[in-house]
Amino acid sequence: MSEHYHDPADLRLLKDMSKLAPTEFKAWLALQDIVGREGGTIPRKYRELIALAVAFTTQCPYCIEVHTKAAKTAGASREEISESSLIAAALRAGGAATHGAMALKFYDQA
Repeated sequence: MSEHYHDPADLRLLKDMSKLAPTEFKAWLALQDIVGREGGTIPRKYRELIALAVAFTTQCPYCIEVHTKAAKTAGASREEISESSLIAAALRAGGAATHGAMALKFYDQA
């Protein structure tokens, strides 16, 4: 067993997954390609910052690593990386607050 939950060596197992579920793997890979696509309306740097903010909220260490490096390559600064994490945190906190409001609605209905 690995000492760390996030072990980059695990990514080698994606090759196995591509053989075990080839149709689904190909579809997933096509979704991944959306982020790095060139020529879209949203510039590459912003695509990577969006992907990074989502990765912060889903807490995927692999996505955080990949999209941080890609964002840097696309020209994102350390400040932009930091802001994207705090924007993600604000949205996640907003979700908790609005779900709290829903809880009050359910409480009042009970």
